[in-house]
Amino acid sequence: MELKKTPLNEVHGTSGARMVAFAGWEMPVQYKGLIEEHLTVRSAAGIFDVSHMGEIEVSGSNAHAFVQRIATNDVDRVGDGQCQYTLLCYPDGGVVDDTIVYRFGADRFLFCVNASNADKVYDWFNKNNTEGALIEDQSANYAQIALQGPNAADVLGPLLDVMPAEIKHFHFVMALVAGAEAMVSRTGYTGEDGFEIYLEPRDAVKVWGALIEVGGPYGISPIGLGARDTLRLEMGYPLYGHEISEKLTPIEAGLNKYVRLDKKGFIGKDALKRQAGLGVDKTLIGFKMLDPGIPRENYEIRCNGKKAGWVTSGTMSPSLKTGIGMGYVETGCKGGNIPFDAGIEIVIRNRQAKAKTCRPPFYTIKRGMSPLARPA
Repeated sequence: MELKKTPLNEVHGTSGARMVAFAGWEMPVQYKGLIEEHLTVRSAAGIFDVSHMGEIEVSGSNAHAFVQRIATNDVDRVGDGQCQYTLLCYPDGGVVDDTIVYRFGADRFLFCVNASNADKVYDWFNKNNTEGALIEDQSANYAQIALQGPNAADVLGPLLDVMPAEIKHFHFVMALVAGAEAMVSRTGYTGEDGFEIYLEPRDAVKVWGALIEVGGPYGISPIGLGARDTLRLEMGYPLYGHEISEKLTPIEAGLNKYVRLDKKGFIGKDALKRQAGLGVDKTLIGFKMLDPGIPRENYEIRCNGKKAGWVTSGTMSPSLKTGIGMGYVETGCKGGNIPFDAGIEIVIRNRQAKAKTCRPPFYTIKRGMSPLARPA
């Protein structure tokens, strides 16, 4: 099956990107190199093509009722012009997807969903649309550019027809970027200050080029999916298919603050309420390596030499220069929950490597806004 291409595909080619298949798309995994790109975002500014993400619009007089029933978070906790991290769950508590929902008003919402789940979420919405809301897959009508890093506001400012300071954390505005109509939100997946720019596909190349030109003095560089993953992992952000999935719930993943059990019934509430009340048999932890070695997905986690769980995500942190990861462990290990700062072992190439549990984020943001701890 032929891979889909974003409107910026040719730009990546001329920029020397190494392209890979990802969720049915041809995407840049890196340009100059993962470590250099990662550190550029931490110290200056990086620009990402995230046009592969899906956008699903829910509108109409019953849109609000539908969103409240389909999402675990409470959209009434944000006002018009704000956005919110939320999860979509099956009746058994498993996750359909995690998403950012943008509230234009009680009669219009836009969900930004993971590329690998866009079709699934669209079908799930339609299957559960008992309210009769209008549900439209708008993915083909959007390109998306993420601008992240401590210098992001300085780069965007000269191109934006409003002051970047007017866009608060997890707010969005309709604005002109380099003369192109766009929706600009102060959000991101790196922990740094940043913006995500939604615009018409025909304008993507122009806006990308303008950001690169203005951002030159601020150290801007294009960033691939490889560094995007290490950046999110340093912050302890979940990735669908790793820390959350159809078989892993928000409660097991420690995302309780985004599950509003005090809200009127939503899909998955009963199962999640049981887990929150009775406890779970496995829970997500973060860990740092004490011994040399890089933890990888599906590596075995041991506690006192006995199998206790598995790694969901792991890497050598470019910022910390040590191995970090997240994984699930049995809550009965050591006769109770594994405490933070406890010793565990990661099996790396048939060798037990010492590690210690810790509470993410692994990396503390030194400049710009505070870490993107997605607001409840």
